[in-house]
Amino acid sequence: MTSFLEIDRLSKRFGELAVLDRVSLGVEEGELLALLGPSGSGKTTLLRLLAGFETPDEGAIRAAGRPVERLPPARRGFGMVFQHYALFPHLTVAGNVAFGLETTGASREEIARRVAETLALVDLAGFEGRRIAELSGGQQQRVALARALAPNPRLLLLDEPLSNLDPELRERTRRELLEAIRRVGITTLLVTHEQEEAFYLGDRVAVLWRGRLQQVGTPEELYLQPANRFVAAFVGRSSVLPGRLAAAGEGGRCRVRLSLAGAGEAPEWEALLPPDAAVEAAPGAAVELLVRPESLRFLPAGESAAGALPGRVLIRRYGGPLTYYRVALGPEPPEEGAGGRTPEVEVLAPGGTARVGDAVRIAPREDGPPPRVFPPAEGDG
Repeated sequence: MTSFLEIDRLSKRFGELAVLDRVSLGVEEGELLALLGPSGSGKTTLLRLLAGFETPDEGAIRAAGRPVERLPPARRGFGMVFQHYALFPHLTVAGNVAFGLETTGASREEIARRVAETLALVDLAGFEGRRIAELSGGQQQRVALARALAPNPRLLLLDEPLSNLDPELRERTRRELLEAIRRVGITTLLVTHEQEEAFYLGDRVAVLWRGRLQQVGTPEELYLQPANRFVAAFVGRSSVLPGRLAAAGEGGRCRVRLSLAGAGEAPEWEALLPPDAAVEAAPGAAVELLVRPESLRFLPAGESAAGALPGRVLIRRYGGPLTYYRVALGPEPPEEGAGGRTPEVEVLAPGGTARVGDAVRIAPREDGPPPRVFPPAEGDG
């Protein structure tokens, strides 16, 4: 099945810097795809290439099967909402929304009708005569969205549309934005560096890092089945533990012997190998375990469990019914000659389970996502 928007091996360089490196991606008609990545990952450059503000060095962009990468922005039929909205303060709300329609040759009556229809879509009916300075940040965002939607674009591009809003307003505007996009049913590509925003808005999420596409999937797939170490660490919260592969089993499962100073006889934890088998499945291979906070638990006094580790609570961050605990692993006090940096893990448990300074024991939860195994990190990331 052919996607509505096809990005085929797209590359862009600025001097010696490869900002995008052979990125291929498809967006289905009516889908909202969130493009997620840290600063400098290439996501805004990709959006600018789609909009026509930059020209790719290599690769193709097709919309509804037709190449558009050499067309000027006005001929692509795409709408865009900029990070800072780019509204005209000297125009009214209606004047801003009508701006993109006045070059289409539409009559005054048609322009007025489209302005009214589009403002109703974003729940701003009756605001036609307001000045931009009289609007809240969320209302300004919706005016920018209405202006982008007024010409009936076939693709909507959103560049960090909520980054300028305070947290409370961002939450409400995020909900309103999603409702408006769903009402229109338009194919949408959203750029963001915030995981929560990507997971809330995106039908699927594409993760970019250092100009390369790392993984595309639903939020659940990215969280529970990360394709590589970067995605596993970037999406959600996780802790890293060093170890060595003890044995590999069926279905990608393996056992890892943890390499923790002062932990006594090295405990073994069950884990999952990455889907691309980047870890050499040979006993003794050095690996890293990425463990989610909800995959760990505190052991009650007197309970024993396979793979249990001693530790001490360093930080407690209250979060309502569940609290995040930062735990330094190893005995307290440390064993003589243990040396090295003490590994730390984050445990998600009910509030009041432990206090800062408590000596505790932790173990993997049988009902939690199993740890993921990856090769040791090389450099940043």
